[in-house]
Amino acid sequence: MYQLDTEKEKTEILRRYRNLLKAWTARKEPSDKRLVRKAFNLAVDAHKDMRRKSGEPYIFHPLEVARIAAGEIGLGTTSIVCALLHDVVEDTDYTLADVEGLFGEKVARIIDGLTKIDEIFDQPSASMQAENFKKIILTLADDVRVILIKLSDRLHNMRTLQPLPDEKRLKIASETIYLYAPLAHRLGLYTIKSELEDLSLKHTEPQIYESISRKLAESKEARQRFINQFVYPIKKELSRQGIDYRIIAREKSVYSIWEKMRNQGIPFEEVYDIFAIRVVIDVPQDQEKVECWKVYSIITDFYRPNLKRLRDWISIPKANGYEALHTTVMSQTGRWVEIQIRTERMDEIAEKGYAAHWKYKENQDIESGLDVWLTKIQDLLSQEDTNALDFLSDFKLNLFTDEIFAFTPKGEMKSLPVGATVLDFAYNVHSQVGNTAIGAKVNHNLVPLNHPIKSGDQIEIITSKKQLPREAWLGIVKTARARSKIKAALKEEKKAHYKEGKKILDEYFSKAGLNNTRDILNEFRKYSGIKNLSDLYYETYRGEIQLKDVKDFSQDSEKSGWFRYISRPFTKSRTTESRDLIKSIGEQLKNKPESLLLGDEIEELDYDIAKCCNPIPGDDVVGFLKPRGRIEIHRTNCERAVHNMSRYANRIVKAKWKTDENIGFLTGIRVEGIDRKGLIKQISEIISDKHNISMRSFFMTTSDGVIQGEIMLYAQDKRTLNMLMDNLKKVPEIQKVKRIDRADILLR
Repeated sequence: MYQLDTEKEKTEILRRYRNLLKAWTARKEPSDKRLVRKAFNLAVDAHKDMRRKSGEPYIFHPLEVARIAAGEIGLGTTSIVCALLHDVVEDTDYTLADVEGLFGEKVARIIDGLTKIDEIFDQPSASMQAENFKKIILTLADDVRVILIKLSDRLHNMRTLQPLPDEKRLKIASETIYLYAPLAHRLGLYTIKSELEDLSLKHTEPQIYESISRKLAESKEARQRFINQFVYPIKKELSRQGIDYRIIAREKSVYSIWEKMRNQGIPFEEVYDIFAIRVVIDVPQDQEKVECWKVYSIITDFYRPNLKRLRDWISIPKANGYEALHTTVMSQTGRWVEIQIRTERMDEIAEKGYAAHWKYKENQDIESGLDVWLTKIQDLLSQEDTNALDFLSDFKLNLFTDEIFAFTPKGEMKSLPVGATVLDFAYNVHSQVGNTAIGAKVNHNLVPLNHPIKSGDQIEIITSKKQLPREAWLGIVKTARARSKIKAALKEEKKAHYKEGKKILDEYFSKAGLNNTRDILNEFRKYSGIKNLSDLYYETYRGEIQLKDVKDFSQDSEKSGWFRYISRPFTKSRTTESRDLIKSIGEQLKNKPESLLLGDEIEELDYDIAKCCNPIPGDDVVGFLKPRGRIEIHRTNCERAVHNMSRYANRIVKAKWKTDENIGFLTGIRVEGIDRKGLIKQISEIISDKHNISMRSFFMTTSDGVIQGEIMLYAQDKRTLNMLMDNLKKVPEIQKVKRIDRADILLR
């Protein structure tokens, strides 16, 4: 527990300020130092009565954010000032106008981009996280320092997350892994990205994190011996040829190791690339390509390369500016080893990302992949009518994914996300080409618009003046640009026929004897399954809505007593009732946050067990408030839960299991092993007789002496399920037992 000591705190504040100045390696003039000191003094004064959850003075936080921005990213004076002041406007009496008067318009604009939007609990459809993120990204087109400072802020918050309550830590960790770690990667901040991922895993899956960390520590000595033997002949030859080099062995992050275990379904011991060897050479920029390939030649003289794992990111750098040669070679002990070959310039860009990118870009006219990415962001931001959640989905989908490269008939290279289609390519060329596309030739072969593109394809788009964008195209395209252009074209077409469709619908209502009030129109819209009134009018214009549909609606409404509902305008609508219920539940949860005990007889708080992850008692769970007042329970590591926690934190409900529950919860296990007579009977007896667990289904297949099975059963809790799995593992012929959708069994 933190001990309050005013004198020690003053000393610590000065020590941290000096550490900031030491970390500030960029060139600084006396005027710059005075400006930073001025910002420091203001921040200390503004936050003097504030403390963090840990009990520490709040000023520790902006000081550390500024140190990260200066030392770990390499930012300069303006960024350090903004980092020191980033919470002043949000949390104190100082205003943006005050900041602008003291430090100028540029600093004020960056801080405005960093200032959060107030969270409003009674708007269940809104995602404040999405709004906050969109506001930050909106500033990115003007000044990328907003994002870099925000990443520094998020990194320090993740480093000091422990004092917060569980549900708050889960929310912040999920948001980090969903948005901020991919963003750091996209901006080339590999070190920060890896730490954000590791810290997120530490709080969302603490047992997994601790298990992998422990195994890394236990195998470190043996790993170092292997590395020393492996690099010895390479170092000897590089020195003989007079190459200025340094060799670094880097462990993969805990999160990246876990991702490989989860994706490949293997235990820690079977992950062969736990570390990578990095060879960094110091050569002039105009000789980099030749010298890197020279080092590659030296390495492959000693070790045989896997040609399928050769990656040339020197000829075509990644979109985040990353450049290197990657190869995987077979060591003398029969182990594959990944080797990264970089120059000092490439290494600095890989470590410092965007800041280093601009340092080396000075006086160059070459547009890098990072410039192209920022252009794509500006294009995405130009769509003013995009709501925050759509924006977030497009940003996540299109700007964080891996890339492929395709070519126009004239040889111009276009970068697109993996999974992009011919129609995406058409819109990448020009919006008018996309709007009029009817097909394409890929490598001289005729293909439809939904044809997926592969890297290296040469594509010629076939167009027709008679073609118009269609609603179905939204299901074909993968890029934000294509989707936004299609939506814009469809919107324009709908606007052109809006009045005509409204006139036709008014006539239908008149013939059916209905008043075309907004309430009745909205009820008819819902009855027809259409999202909004403009779409309703457009569908009427197209002939999809007929007089018969209006008459059917009128008759059904009379039968259900709907007109009585309409005739009482002061009666609460179902939407209002739903909103009131959500507000009521929210107030209950605020007053008594532990009120949701799963398995209790709760009258007001109904819940559903999510089918996507099937949580059972003993699992760490989180609840999400649904629009009509029910609560959906997920495991905290469920992908959908992580997604929801990063977007709808104002709907998170704390939940825990009752310990005395005697009912079964549906879950499942997969079993693999060597087939023998009586094995299935033995498995069944262990489940039914030894553990008294009921089975819903039992599916087994055998092939060439190997048995694979999937068993769905009703387990009382996680402990019971783990005991069952441990006993099944004791059967000699059974090689592997894992819970369905739960790969952490590999760590047990």
